Amino acid sequence: MIAHRVQAGLRADPARVVARLFLPGEELHRARSRASQVVGRVMSLAEEEVERLAAGLLRDFSDRHHDYQGLLRRNASNVSAHIEQTQELTAARTLVLGATFTAEYATEAAGLCNPSAVLSPDQGGLHAGQTRVALSVRGIGEGHISSIGFCSAVVGPGAQWSFEPRLRPASNADTTPASWRKAHLYAVLADQGQLDELAEAVLHALPAEIQAHDLEQALASAHRDLLARTGAAATVDLLRKVVASAYHASFAPDVELGQRILSPSADEESNGMEDARFTRFVKDDGTAEYRATYTAYDGRQIAPRLLISPDLRVFRAHRLAGPAARNKGMALFPRKVNGQYLALCRTDGENTSLASSADGYVWGRPVVLREPSAPWEMLQVGNCGPPIETDQGWLVLTHGVGPMRVYVIGALLLDLDDPTRVVGYSRTPLLSPGRDEQDGYVPNVVYSCGAFLHDGLVWIPYGIDDCRIGVAYAPLGAVLADLSSAS
Repeated sequence: MIAHRVQAGLRADPARVVARLFLPGEELHRARSRASQVVGRVMSLAEEEVERLAAGLLRDFSDRHHDYQGLLRRNASNVSAHIEQTQELTAARTLVLGATFTAEYATEAAGLCNPSAVLSPDQGGLHAGQTRVALSVRGIGEGHISSIGFCSAVVGPGAQWSFEPRLRPASNADTTPASWRKAHLYAVLADQGQLDELAEAVLHALPAEIQAHDLEQALASAHRDLLARTGAAATVDLLRKVVASAYHASFAPDVELGQRILSPSADEESNGMEDARFTRFVKDDGTAEYRATYTAYDGRQIAPRLLISPDLRVFRAHRLAGPAARNKGMALFPRKVNGQYLALCRTDGENTSLASSADGYVWGRPVVLREPSAPWEMLQVGNCGPPIETDQGWLVLTHGVGPMRVYVIGALLLDLDDPTRVVGYSRTPLLSPGRDEQDGYVPNVVYSCGAFLHDGLVWIPYGIDDCRIGVAYAPLGAVLADLSSAS
């Protein structure tokens, strides 16, 4: 192997828990909520018992959650409609009520994998030759539901990599609705095949920038004949679901990078947010922001989505659209090329392709770059994260899947000015599963969602069997020298 493993690594930590609203009865498909009965039981408790319970909750759980009392008060508010108007809540009873409708969720109970590395916004406290990278990681919890977590590492000088401590407690983001551009919403509905007459009429009535209340006004003003047609209810439901899927997510200033968890917050990602691929994107004016694609899953179908953040603390989450945004594994270029946003994708499930976009949200028809051809990529070949810009071209790490569904990591080199042109490709894998990397949640897998170039070394943090994370590096010169010419 060209890549060399280092001792650094991460394992899943079952103590990394977040608290989320729990509605008894509704955890079962089509079951009836038991919230009213449960609220009644809490309200019937003697105040002395309530005080004792509240003290125990604060003692046992305050250090496991950020602003624990605040989140219990919010969850109590969510079920307050079941409280009789004549009854008042003391501070202690509010906490007990909130805790009764709260459950902990271990974000990494099943595994930790698929890291993506970018230059961290925090470069303080380093020595000569060092840099700090920020990594997104995929945590897999109960029910195989994935979330996006974060950590950091110090790289250099030379072939040194050291993960920094992941602090606890973990913390979910606070979320609020985000707006839409009408053209973007139109493209998403077109992808869904749902541009019927009702949808067209509602879109025509919407302003260029759309909030949720704008949609409700447009629906209220729609002609009754359109609302009465067969399929109208499905169109209305889809419009509301899509508009509600855009949101802002933010963390309090005192929540460190390693504590941040982006958990599913939209219906289309209710069963997981998978394989975020982050890049530090340099805009036309020279300023930088962080962008990432990820795969949302609702239990039936996937939806490619986009995160944009200035600092990895505040995020905007949106749906992607267009012919290229219909499968897993999109990866964004770190800057525009020839005035266009570019992304690697695998729309047909097996080939590595390139797509372009005028706005970064709606993506056109992709062009195939690489089809499976080497023995170690007979099943499929896709990217392992955003391209890395080098003097020789765009270096793309790839994942190849071969016999026995073994995943390995290889590379492509694309022309800097014309990335549709493949300059070279790996003659041998850079990294394959070692003897101690064959057993896990998904056996025989090494997989990365984003490498990092520092001081001539390509650093590859990679998931191992969907259960833990390892790190390897390869000299850039050796990687390039191993590429076969594509001409």
